[in-house]
Amino acid sequence: MVPTPPHTRRPDALTMEVVELIGDVVARFYADYEEAAGEHALTGPQARLLSLLSLEPLPMRKLAQKLKCEPSNVTGIVDRLEARGLVERRPDPADRRVKLAAATEDGRRVARDLREGLRFAREPLAALSDTERSVLRDLLRRMVGDGAA
Repeated sequence: MVPTPPHTRRPDALTMEVVELIGDVVARFYADYEEAAGEHALTGPQARLLSLLSLEPLPMRKLAQKLKCEPSNVTGIVDRLEARGLVERRPDPADRRVKLAAATEDGRRVARDLREGLRFAREPLAALSDTERSVLRDLLRRMVGDGAA
């Protein structure tokens, strides 16, 4: 009998429980994020785009990659946020043919309010000690392949 290759082997019970818990965490995070976005009359995708732009201006193509959607969808989201004064388009200083989307001062304030308004970040994570949060952060970084851990 030929042994089953490792990549087709069924995960053990502990791995399956961890995967389920990660799914629960993701679902709770998105529900909380959608609620926080709604308090600012934003959709979830608008809030996520605004949060990204509050960190740094980005070209539309890069935004689409980060949001895992089509560039045409990003254009529509940026248009709606721009109409509300939360985002602006500006030329890329490195290549004036490229337009960057950037959060305005109001946009950065709303993004900060969104982050601070997430109950999920305040409640369950606040119950963990600093050491536990550091360990959790480091484990999550390893899972997503971030060498910063």
